[in-house]
Amino acid sequence: MAYDENKLVAITSYCGGGHNLSGNWNKGHENASESHGQYISAIYRHMQILISAELAPYRIGSGQYIFLMAIASQQPVTQKALSEKLLIDKTTTAKAIAKLEAEGYVRREADPVDNRYHLLYLTEAGHEVVPKVQETLNRIKSKTRRGISDEEYGLLLTLLKNVLHNLTEEDE
Repeated sequence: MAYDENKLVAITSYCGGGHNLSGNWNKGHENASESHGQYISAIYRHMQILISAELAPYRIGSGQYIFLMAIASQQPVTQKALSEKLLIDKTTTAKAIAKLEAEGYVRREADPVDNRYHLLYLTEAGHEVVPKVQETLNRIKSKTRRGISDEEYGLLLTLLKNVLHNLTEEDE
């Protein structure tokens, strides 16, 4: 089962108890009522705000950049494959692709093997904007990694993947 980012944020916000995290945390002083969900949600919101602000000149919202970058790394690709790869529902994917197409960054072509599907490609404008988007993402990622060693960051990623796996696996 795949969850889109908005659902995960909603789930983690609910599980986190909705505490205000804006500066109200003490590193290393965990409270028994705290939940990792509240931090995941707050980190996600803050990153999306930064990404949206930096990508605004390109008319790419925080909901579209992930699709643009995925297409850039694996084209041609179908919307269905994109949804599965990113663990985002088909409706959200379709809306994001439509926006990227309207902005002139992505084009669709009928799949010659199966006309029920469309293959997604970057346009020339898409190829031009991808490095700018990547620079933005690298800058924000660097900001999030300040004070965290490579080993700690690797552990963080492993733990977050485990949490996602736990949420998305079918109950036995």
